[in-house]
Amino acid sequence: MYKSILLIGLLSVLSGFNNSDNKVVWVVLQGSSLSVNGSTNINTFQCDIANYNRLDTIVCVRNKLKGLAVPMNGNLNLSIEAFDCHNRLMTSDLRKTLKYKDYPILTIKFISIDGFPDFKTPNRITGLVDIALAGISKRFEINYLFTTENNTQVLLKGNQNIHFSDFNLIAPSKLGGVIKAKDELKVEFKLNLKSIS
Repeated sequence: MYKSILLIGLLSVLSGFNNSDNKVVWVVLQGSSLSVNGSTNINTFQCDIANYNRLDTIVCVRNKLKGLAVPMNGNLNLSIEAFDCHNRLMTSDLRKTLKYKDYPILTIKFISIDGFPDFKTPNRITGLVDIALAGISKRFEINYLFTTENNTQVLLKGNQNIHFSDFNLIAPSKLGGVIKAKDELKVEFKLNLKSIS
């Protein structure tokens, strides 16, 4: 009898953590993308992964105490070889700079956001992610924009400036340094998310 009461109590507590009002599970849909924008001493460039097609999931749990960060859980695993700079030599240079043969995957790990999105209107929210690139992992604060197309689909846009040097990388150069990429890059991603919770 005591074990039955204890089990019922435990299930009640656990069910509170899985309340659908407090937890959202999104699957990343095809058509999601990531772009890296940079510049050289001569011009600008953009390298992108135009169609992220892995069915990853992202979980977001509302914190019951206001003012606290909202935990997120989920990763994006991006193939460095999938980057396209729309110029064969530049694409090859970027891949080599990012040490793609030794570290073929760029990972974005979602940590938290500073508030639970209000899906009725567009929301600007900041959050923390860990970016792992070329064997180095760094934590960054990302600016997000959440918008909804209907009750189940969300568009999440994020952007953050990073530097080659953040990951102990040297910006690529050509012609003995005559053409040299600047250290700073602007990373932008657009995720099409569908709620499955």
